Amino acid sequence: MLPTMTFILALCAGGASVQHNTAKVALFTPQERAAIVAYWSAPGRYEVGAPQNAATKGPWTVRLTPDASRWFWAYQRAVAGPGKPPPNADVKAAPPWEKWVQAKLDFDRAAAQRSADAANRALIPTLPAASIPDVPPPGPIPTDLLEAVGNPPPFAAMAAPRRYRVVFDDADTYAFTDHPVMRARYAYYRWDMGVMDAGTPVRQMSNADLDAIFAAAGMTPSEARACKAVSRLEGGFDAVNTYDTGWVSIGFIQCISGENGTGSLMGVLDREKADTPEAYLRDFRRYGIDVTDNGVLAVVDPSTGAELVGNEAVRKVIEDKRLTACFQKAGRRSLEFRTAQVKVAKSHYWPAEDRVKITHNGRAFEFAVKDVIRSEAGMATLFDRKVNRGSIAPFGDVVARVMAERKCATIADVARYEREIVAALRFRADFLADSTLSQPKDDRQQ
Repeated sequence: MLPTMTFILALCAGGASVQHNTAKVALFTPQERAAIVAYWSAPGRYEVGAPQNAATKGPWTVRLTPDASRWFWAYQRAVAGPGKPPPNADVKAAPPWEKWVQAKLDFDRAAAQRSADAANRALIPTLPAASIPDVPPPGPIPTDLLEAVGNPPPFAAMAAPRRYRVVFDDADTYAFTDHPVMRARYAYYRWDMGVMDAGTPVRQMSNADLDAIFAAAGMTPSEARACKAVSRLEGGFDAVNTYDTGWVSIGFIQCISGENGTGSLMGVLDREKADTPEAYLRDFRRYGIDVTDNGVLAVVDPSTGAELVGNEAVRKVIEDKRLTACFQKAGRRSLEFRTAQVKVAKSHYWPAEDRVKITHNGRAFEFAVKDVIRSEAGMATLFDRKVNRGSIAPFGDVVARVMAERKCATIADVARYEREIVAALRFRADFLADSTLSQPKDDRQQ
């Protein structure tokens, strides 16, 4: 067991060592690193093996590969243009590109399935032979497709997923399986050693639990109601994804590490570290996870004790599920970490103070979202867009259109048509139909 008090005393006695005139400043003392390695090396702490059904069905299966996913990302950009392709849909081209791509996909997946079945039967001779259709090869790639996207790798391959089990000193246990199942043409898959676990969806949490988190985050009751409505569409506070372009994605709005460990997840760690340092020590530092003074992820390798920063640290979290489990444990057990997630979500995505500029009848207007949107349903609608799209667009365009159509002279005038504006901005859910939220008045009642 690694007592939290040991680290508190160490920090009070001198804390992390500082190396002047060097490019790298150590966050963890040699004693801390030794204690972290000893903790993670305890018998039964970490087990890696085959999935439970491997003994009866065989270890081999068919998966999309990261190289194929990168090719599909380039394909989507070639088809859809420079804008970010939607992550929840497959962009398809017109023939002959699409016909060739689908033919190659069918051929590669059938070939990978035959290889996986043969490998499994070599290990388990009693397995029945699968019926796999004879798929013809796709033929030569169209020249213009090759020029636009490049030579494609195999679109599928046989893979042997691994199962990981992490047991903390309080017997809290977490399990992950790598090589997660992806859509056949998913364009954002990057790490076959990555894992995904949606955690406990927010919609399954009680109002009492959510109210405690939002209150601790300093949200007003009105803000909390709107945030709660949106968060019920998300994953859990303990959600973990380490397979995609976010690198390490954590929590109910999927804060990310990014490639170099400088993403929004560092804001969550910083927030908990500043607000509740003892909880942060309990949740992260004692296990070898921290964030530098300039907002970069740092971890201690659980096996070697090496301190890693930036991209090396991010890769280690993806690779070593002991570190991955720390984030999920904090999201599942720590009110302080959940609260930090909400605080960062509000600071990054709450739209009320966002400034908007539009032009109407040759006159420039600048205003805050809250000058037009005053209902909880309206705020929830824009919060939903900003969380998932990164901006409240096309809010300004909609306001300008309504001003013109309703012949409004001022921002106060167009605010009378809030319901019409919100209806035009509906994204994942119709918050105008949510009886738990305050609603804009019907335009006819203005």
